[in-house]
Amino acid sequence: MNQISNKTVVITGASRGIGEAAARHFANTGAHVVLAARSEARIHAIAKEINEGGGTATAIRCDVSQPADIEVLINTAIEKTGSIDVLINNAGVIDPIARLADSDPEAWSQIVDVNFKGVYHGLRYAIPEMLRGGGGTIINISSGAATSALEGWSHYCATKAAVLALTRVAHKEYGDQGVRVVGLSPGTVATDMQVTIKASGINPVSQLDLDAHIPPEWVAKALMWLCGPEADPHLGTDFSIKTDQGRAAVGLVATA
Repeated sequence: MNQISNKTVVITGASRGIGEAAARHFANTGAHVVLAARSEARIHAIAKEINEGGGTATAIRCDVSQPADIEVLINTAIEKTGSIDVLINNAGVIDPIARLADSDPEAWSQIVDVNFKGVYHGLRYAIPEMLRGGGGTIINISSGAATSALEGWSHYCATKAAVLALTRVAHKEYGDQGVRVVGLSPGTVATDMQVTIKASGINPVSQLDLDAHIPPEWVAKALMWLCGPEADPHLGTDFSIKTDQGRAAVGLVATA
């Protein structure tokens, strides 16, 4: 995937899981990765490891729920590298899991701030810079929850459905101007989020063993594939790697 070499890739939620795996994978392919997360010490440690390993990485503390933080993130990435070529809106949370009548309104609202408004903030501040730079790719991490009803996940299902709507609208508004917007629905991934889900004991996903989930490195490979022209038919939609067909396109092993 040499189309990503020497490009700037900004990744939110990069302190662990999918975000960390993506940062390492893109850096190994020659991109300048910008790691963004609230866990400042952790992203600086990952960036240091990448740089010491011959890659190029920058760490910037960012709370995606705060528009000013995202504006600073995008502007700083451009100041340090000269461009923003890829934005991966990965930051997301699911805790606390609770049925609607048991949910805490403040906690529910905080999920909206991160999972939904955080993606909006990324789109809002990255798109103008990509237009000025002649284009770019924005990938929003989605979920099967965007189109499914899962007990205890009202906040997660609602916010992922909203993110899918943002992906569709952004593509409609800017797809013909060189800004590629696509969602990725990876299925269940072996991250800390699955530990939280399993501990809740609510809905069938919590009953899965941790070894039933795909590794975050598979997701990183799919993210790379979405940056290339082969993914163009999926722009404005959620591309899934839960199927054999989707995994084969990316070059992953089949589910069977």
